[in-house]
Amino acid sequence: MPLRGRGRSLLLLVVALWCSALRCAAPDLAADRAALLALRAAVGPGLPWDASAASPCGWRGVGCDNGTGGGRVVALQLPGAGLIGQLPLGTVGNLTALRALSLRSNALSGGIPADIGNCGELRYLYLQDNKLAGEIPEGFFLLGLLQRLVLSNNRFSGGVSLEFNKLRRLATLYLENNVLTGTLPADLDLPNLQLFNVSDNQLNGPVPESLAGRPASAFSGTTLCGAPLSPCANTSPPSPLPLPPPASSEDSKSSKLSTAAIAGIAAGAVAALLVVLAVIFFMLCFRRGKTNKADTSTETAAYGDEDASPETVSVARAEKSGVKASRSSKPTASDAKKLVFVGGEPEVAYELESLLHASAEVLGKGWLGTTYRATLEGGVAVVTVKRLREVPIPEKEFRGTVAALGALRHESLVPLRSYFYSKEEKLIVYDFVSAKGLSSLLHGAGSERLDFTTRARIALASARGIAFIHGAGAGSSHGNIKSSNILVNDARDGAYVADYGLIQLVGASVPLKRVTGYRAPEVTDPRRASQEADVYSFGVLLLELLTGKAPANSVPGSDGAADLPQWVGTVVQEEWTGEVFDASIANEALVEEEMVRLLQLGTECTERRPDRRPAMAEVAARIEDIVGSAQRKTDSAEFHSVSADHSA
Repeated sequence: MPLRGRGRSLLLLVVALWCSALRCAAPDLAADRAALLALRAAVGPGLPWDASAASPCGWRGVGCDNGTGGGRVVALQLPGAGLIGQLPLGTVGNLTALRALSLRSNALSGGIPADIGNCGELRYLYLQDNKLAGEIPEGFFLLGLLQRLVLSNNRFSGGVSLEFNKLRRLATLYLENNVLTGTLPADLDLPNLQLFNVSDNQLNGPVPESLAGRPASAFSGTTLCGAPLSPCANTSPPSPLPLPPPASSEDSKSSKLSTAAIAGIAAGAVAALLVVLAVIFFMLCFRRGKTNKADTSTETAAYGDEDASPETVSVARAEKSGVKASRSSKPTASDAKKLVFVGGEPEVAYELESLLHASAEVLGKGWLGTTYRATLEGGVAVVTVKRLREVPIPEKEFRGTVAALGALRHESLVPLRSYFYSKEEKLIVYDFVSAKGLSSLLHGAGSERLDFTTRARIALASARGIAFIHGAGAGSSHGNIKSSNILVNDARDGAYVADYGLIQLVGASVPLKRVTGYRAPEVTDPRRASQEADVYSFGVLLLELLTGKAPANSVPGSDGAADLPQWVGTVVQEEWTGEVFDASIANEALVEEEMVRLLQLGTECTERRPDRRPAMAEVAARIEDIVGSAQRKTDSAEFHSVSADHSA
């Protein structure tokens, strides 16, 4: 008995020592801190982390599950933080309690560390917009809890492995803009997948049946085939035709005669076809010789590709000097051949003749028409001219609509000054404002960095202009709100709303262009857009400002752009709100509360039910409060910074 008791005590001692050893070996906050410091040393020496702090929970971009006093690191969010170089082993892979990791929009290179599989709690992984390369490591497919995976805009190679089937909870899989090769696995099965994109890769072969319901844009820029793309070519060899029975001599003679007859008929048909083609060609050449060259060039300028880059042209031209002649006839004494001014005469008067002979620059081409910046002869004035494409509505209705639009005067609206109407030509003339399109600022080549307060001011000026339109009368609306119709002033602290109400001038017989991500779900015909639909479009604009993403079909060549309300809703639903914001503003911790408030307003404006959306007057008031709050915080921080420098 005593021996048995001694053995039991020894066993308890061994168990206690074993548990103690496990506790000592178990990762803790100190180990997380060491991994983060190793990460900073490798790729982020500029990170403002206090290495003397005992806990990393107060460091920028680091989130813990127990405040700042302990627990484990569960979130690491460093978008656009200037990280550069390769991620070594023993850094991210040692953060074994990590649930969310965002290192997007940096300059990381090399491959994903093989020990990423140690992060078994990981749910959200965002590594897009880096220079990461190589194949996805096997350890990656051990992340069984992963829900959101974004690896787009990198240099990943290799194939799309069937091992992805192990990630059963995956809801987002973005792999676009890499150098992935091979085929997509036919048995790819991700039951919870909501968002998917493999566009702009070197993939080929058929689209798996499980992905056939995805939009075609998810596979653009590849040689994949099958639904929703073009059918795959039948590569199987055709079945051999049965051999005919041996023919008799009479049959052979008949066959030869038939062949000769067929050949004669074919030759006659070809000769007749050549004669017809020659006649058609002659007629076309004759008609082309009779066509005025000025008309041809004018058609090209007004009906060219949409949203063309600015180019210098001339509204009127002589023959060889490079100055284009307008196809409109010269004005007569008739009122129908004169500019009609609305909302008051301009400071410097001008006539139709001087307008038609002004040198001009094409600012943009859209489905409504072509927009010019025209400098009148002698440089006496600069105006913006909108040359409408097709306006098959009655003249009286046209004049009444434009007169009503010209009566709208607000500091955030581009002033409509005059118009010209004839059967062949319709022009809308605005005062010129020195500004740049918001779409170009956000998505164009060499786009500018706009901080949050600047974006909020742009939103406020735009909201005030749209609210003024809504207040002009029952049913008055903009009808075509999008970032290319918001012009930001040179100081980047205000904006003008352009093209308001022009949608009303498009007749029902004119086919409308592609549906963009700005259009409210209840709108089937934008010519009948309501104020509630304007609010939805403005809500998408707010989300665009905050995320830096272009709405679907809104920018030429950006077929992979996002359905912003759906994407934002999905990310926010997963309680990873910080990942929504554009990398250039994501780390503005000082105004984080205001960013979230503006995001919330954007989601309210994009409610699917029109009656749940706020009115534009309320939207403008709420943005004004957000801008004021952000400005006070910014001013306070600058004051304390200046005071500290003065004390020093």
